[in-house]
Amino acid sequence: MTKIKLCGLSRPEDIAAANALKPDFVGFVFAASRRQVTPEAALRLRWLLDPAIPAVGVFVDEAPDRVADLLNRGVIQIAQLHGREGEEDLARLRALAPGRPLWQAFRLRQPEDAAPANASSADSILLDSGRGSGEAFDWALLSAIRRPYFLAGGLGPETVADALCTLHPYGVDVSSGIETDHKKDKEKMAAFVAAVRKGDTL
Repeated sequence: MTKIKLCGLSRPEDIAAANALKPDFVGFVFAASRRQVTPEAALRLRWLLDPAIPAVGVFVDEAPDRVADLLNRGVIQIAQLHGREGEEDLARLRALAPGRPLWQAFRLRQPEDAAPANASSADSILLDSGRGSGEAFDWALLSAIRRPYFLAGGLGPETVADALCTLHPYGVDVSSGIETDHKKDKEKMAAFVAAVRKGDTL
C-alpha cells in the first residue's frame, strides 16, 4: 500500500481531519514558510494527534541539536531534511538522536540529480521539484532512481491516481494540493486519501 503523508498541518482542525483519515504520516514544517509552526505549537498539535500517526518535522538547514531536541522530546518522530544537509549532518543527527528515522529530500531537475539521492544514507528519500513548490517535475527523471521514494510536487486529488499508476512510488507527500486559500481543506484531504487508497486497488 502506498504510504500517505499529509504535510504542512498547522491548526487543530487540520489534526482532527487527519485523525479521521488516518494517513501514514503528517508533517509539521519548522522551516520558514507560511505553513511554519513553532516547536511549542507543534507540541500542542502532537498532543491532539492520534498517537498511531507519526509526525514528521520538515527542516531546512537547521542546526542538528535543535532537530534532535524535537526528536528526543517526542514532538516529532521523524526528521525530514529539505536543505543542503549532507552525510555529516545525518551522522551528527544519528549521534544526537539514536534510532530516530531520518528522511532526506532531493530536487530532481536534471539526470545528474539522481546520484546523490541514490547514495544518501537517509532512511527514506523524498523527490520534489523544489522546497514545497507545489509544482510537478519531469517524471522521466525518476527512471534513474534505484531505491524506494516518496513523490512530492504537483500532487492533488485529481493527479495522484495517475502518479500511482505510472510510477508506483513507495509514498506520496502532499501539502498545497490539499489546500484552499492557503489553508488545509478537509474535503480535499479526504479526497486525496481516498484517491490514493483507490489507486492501490487498481
